Amino acid sequence: MLDCCEPLEKIKAEGTTFGQVICLAQCAGAKVEAFRTAQSTINDFRNHVIKCTNSEDCHLITSYHRKIFKQTGSGHFSPIGAYHAGSDMVLILDVARFKYPPHWVPVSLLWQAMDTIDAATGYRRGYMLISRPQEAPSLLYTLNCRQESWLSTAKYFVDDVPLLLQSEDLKTVPQVLSLLFQHLPANAGDFVAWIAEVRRREEDGSSLSVEEKGRLAIKERVLQEVRETKLFKFVTEWSFSGGSCCRNEPSVCDKDSLPEIAASVYCQGAELLNSRDGANQELCCRGTSIESLRAKEDLPMTLVSGKVVSGGREQLLDVLVPISLANSSSSGSGLHNSTEIHPTTNDLLTVLLLALPYHTWLGIKDERLLAKIQDFFSTENLPDILQEEVLHLRRQLQFLRRCKDKEADDYLVLASLT
Repeated sequence: MLDCCEPLEKIKAEGTTFGQVICLAQCAGAKVEAFRTAQSTINDFRNHVIKCTNSEDCHLITSYHRKIFKQTGSGHFSPIGAYHAGSDMVLILDVARFKYPPHWVPVSLLWQAMDTIDAATGYRRGYMLISRPQEAPSLLYTLNCRQESWLSTAKYFVDDVPLLLQSEDLKTVPQVLSLLFQHLPANAGDFVAWIAEVRRREEDGSSLSVEEKGRLAIKERVLQEVRETKLFKFVTEWSFSGGSCCRNEPSVCDKDSLPEIAASVYCQGAELLNSRDGANQELCCRGTSIESLRAKEDLPMTLVSGKVVSGGREQLLDVLVPISLANSSSSGSGLHNSTEIHPTTNDLLTVLLLALPYHTWLGIKDERLLAKIQDFFSTENLPDILQEEVLHLRRQLQFLRRCKDKEADDYLVLASLT
């Protein structure tokens, strides 16, 4: 699950840096305060250790060099599990416990091990405080780095789009959208995703718990608020026009079929559930059935069920899918019947565009169009829940882009403190 900033296979081969771990924690929704040894003191570190080991709301991760402890290996990350004041020692919960079980080391020695240079970045190591934010950072949408193409997509939206807007004499919103979508990198549609819940099917069938009903209700509210934005209307109308991205960029607009989405999602969910149970077997996903339930009396909800076969054992899984009511006339059909729609490409493109920084649009030359675009993309005009969702995506986008910059590690440490 933790492949926000780098593909896991690459991390297995090359390791990860202090800044990339910060990026990972930020993208996964954690609150992070990071300190290199050059930005802190041993007394500050000791105080943070005491604070975090006496709290269930804070975790402290250290980045250090094993050589100082006379251990094999080099750079390493592990959390601190306890502090003993009498001996001024910390308990390192070594994540490679097959190699070194939890062990006590003096604070002064750990500080010495952290106060070393990482050859990959040229910066000193350090420590970071990880905690849960007061509110959930993402309810429905998140940026996705499972594909290698995420880097070119992040660069496109952060660096290239402002230059494109400066180079063209644009007069209308559809012209702006057409320009952006025509230059999308390959597989750009994979860069933003919506979050689905996967669960094992209980013996009593498809009933929902109070917590599940509550989460689905909030997700459906976010989905509905996206579809009520001015921008969504333009994205939808443009997608059904002659310049539709579904013609020119099939990688962006394919796979809006709910059974296809569900099949992929519950197979991923099955892999996670099996991994948690210690299983490591090939999975075979079969057939889906779609049921219409109600999270609340007036809020519809879709449940997609599937079967996963692993090692000869069958397992039933459910995917809980938020949906919202929409007029079919808004999707280009010309009819006015209300239909129930799950998250689709148009929603994803809308929230991704809303997440672009304010300065993205300043290169537009036509003042009337610029004013209209700024009104469309202003987060101040969004409902509170959707506003937080968009701002979280914007932070993710900024961190992901910085992850690949030459001085990313230094930037990410400073950004974690602001």
